[in-house]
Amino acid sequence: MDKSCINVGILGWGTVGTGVSKILVNQNALIARNSGTQLCLKKIVKRTLPASRPGIELPTDCLTTSPADVVDNPDIDIVVELIGGISDARAFIRRAIQNGKHVVTANKALLAEHGVELFQLAAQHQVSLNFEASTAGGIPIIKTLQESFAANQIHSLYGIVNGTCNYILSEMHEHAVDFSAVLKAAQDKGYAEADPTLDVEGIDAAQKLILLIALAYQSNISLDQFHVEGITNITQKEIQYARELGYVIKLLAIAKLTDEHRVEARVHPTLLPERSLLANVGGAFNAVCVIGDAVGPTLFYGQGAGEMPTASAVVADIIDAAKSVQQGVSTPISQAWLADSQTEVAVCPIDDIDTRYYLRFVVVDRPGVLAKIGGILGNCEISIASVIQKEPHGTDTVSLVMLTHKAREKNMKTALAQIYTLEDVKGDAQLIRIEEEVAF
Repeated sequence: MDKSCINVGILGWGTVGTGVSKILVNQNALIARNSGTQLCLKKIVKRTLPASRPGIELPTDCLTTSPADVVDNPDIDIVVELIGGISDARAFIRRAIQNGKHVVTANKALLAEHGVELFQLAAQHQVSLNFEASTAGGIPIIKTLQESFAANQIHSLYGIVNGTCNYILSEMHEHAVDFSAVLKAAQDKGYAEADPTLDVEGIDAAQKLILLIALAYQSNISLDQFHVEGITNITQKEIQYARELGYVIKLLAIAKLTDEHRVEARVHPTLLPERSLLANVGGAFNAVCVIGDAVGPTLFYGQGAGEMPTASAVVADIIDAAKSVQQGVSTPISQAWLADSQTEVAVCPIDDIDTRYYLRFVVVDRPGVLAKIGGILGNCEISIASVIQKEPHGTDTVSLVMLTHKAREKNMKTALAQIYTLEDVKGDAQLIRIEEEVAF
């Protein structure tokens, strides 16, 4: 299709939507020069109409309160969904696709839950559904997996993909501050939502992992198929003891291809060797390590959220969609979403993984306790690599900090259930899995 200008409509003018509009207006000539594509921002849907915003001069009559002015407008070629949430976003994207419009979205929650439906609908109507900004902000990890690594069997990937959690853990590590205090500071600085549940409980990272697995392993999995654990139980003691042992705690999204051709998928706090590059990804930054059979280990690092980094990824998708409009084609869609809803690669249950563990028990300070715990671990085929007794907790209890050799998760669960029956053990243990083999 020969069009002098590709018309763009945006649903949502919040933080990211504002950034996208700034780039489309202020960098219009640069985009045209670098991509050979002329983009015209035609409409922005905002719930209420503000008078103006600094740093951008919008075209006349650009703002509207009606989504129909974008999704049903025959002059709009590309619809950019930035309202978030599930129900309304899904309905608007469906309407846009059915109207023959290419769609760009940053909505990882929507795609994690309804990706199969929406991608199949896009394929049916021969339009693109691009989603680079859904995962890791400005880092081009989606396009890399879709295109650059298409000839690779992905052995594993490790992602720090939630900036809120990484900021909190980095502050706890660097400034010896408790979780609750750092969370409050993160909220004050805009790094955490007023309700931070999706971030700190690991759900946001898990939704992003679903998308990465779909691209890396051509498999569509759901949130209830793998282990998801957040950072709310990480205390300053764990941060301190991990540092003394030469580790840093990070919330990792992990996917590995097992020898049985299953995908090991999990999200949880993880001890990383402090010498590793991933361990040194600080603040609100993101990083993804991908290991392929041909390319080997690779690392992608950058800002995982924020107005302009995320907007940069959105606009890159808009440019790709514009080229699809000009050429009369659509961006190829991953087979994971075009196949049946059943996965082509089965998910390995958490009980079947083998990894090392950090354990901290609070026990009564008396002879024989360590022997009892060690005996139970040994009977469950778990070997202790090291053990340290820490300072007393009051008058009669101490912390026992252990590192194990590799063990099976189900064996660890069995051992802990038995250890908790010991009257000398007070409360549940702190358990954090260890990843020694991360390439970076």
